[in-house]
Formats: sequence, C-alpha cells, structure tokens
Amino acid sequence: MRQKEVINQCTCKRLGFVEDVEIDIYNGCIISIIVPGEPKICGLFGRDTEFIIPFKCICQIGEEIILVSIKEDEMLKKCERCS
Repeated sequence: MRQKEVINQCTCKRLGFVEDVEIDIYNGCIISIIVPGEPKICGLFGRDTEFIIPFKCICQIGEEIILVSIKEDEMLKKCERCS
C-alpha cells in the first residue's frame, strides 16, 4: 500500500502516498488509510497534518493509485504522531 499514490477523484488532486494503515485486528479489516498532509515551509520542517481516510471513502484500488472520494477539509486532521 505504501507504493500507491492517493488521488481525490472529487477534485482530481494528488494527496500523496499512503503512510500508514489502521486495521481492526479482531476481524482483519482495514479501518482507514493515513496520508501525510501538506509540508510546512518549503518542505524543510516536516508536516503537522495528515489525511485520515476511512475505508468506505476508497472508490478503487489500482496497481499504482488509490482513488478516494472525500471532502479534504473534513479528512485533514492535526497529526498526533508529529507533535
């Protein structure tokens, strides 16, 4: 999954590459995928936000890309792991 680029089909915007996957360990289902948000100043200071995309918002998984249908402002969250 980390090699796949995530694209929002609502805006045709490239969101980035999958950084992590949240899995329900009891039934083995994917709950959500996590994609890093926009970089800080010139990309030098890391990132402080990430997209947490529920599995139900994934439209299609291809060989190289994952198509999602989301409202980006609703899925963009403050990165807890980056603090």
